[in-house]
Amino acid sequence: MSGVDTAAPRRPPIDLGIAADHPAYAGHFPGDPMLPGVVLLDAALRRLAEEGRVDAGNCEILWFKFTAPVRPRDRVVLETDEDAAGMLRLRLACGSRTVATGAVRSRPRAGAA
Repeated sequence: MSGVDTAAPRRPPIDLGIAADHPAYAGHFPGDPMLPGVVLLDAALRRLAEEGRVDAGNCEILWFKFTAPVRPRDRVVLETDEDAAGMLRLRLACGSRTVATGAVRSRPRAGAA
């Protein structure tokens, strides 16, 4: 990813583990299923929260762009780069194909110093 802060260590990609039989596929274009973008974004944010990298209850989505469909049996991985201000740049990919990009950060809690 471009614009990477080289001082931050590169983290390995995170497998989002979205099942081929996820219920969202059934209603999102029967006969030509694809994962709704909101499900993809939710899966990425949940994994980042599990790792303590964003505060799921107080996360700001700076921007997000879906660039290609995710089909059943696609293995989706999440790659991240973090800048000095705590903004995470995200790339979601199926193999070499980018399916979404974006940026998020946790907002400071009220009363936090």
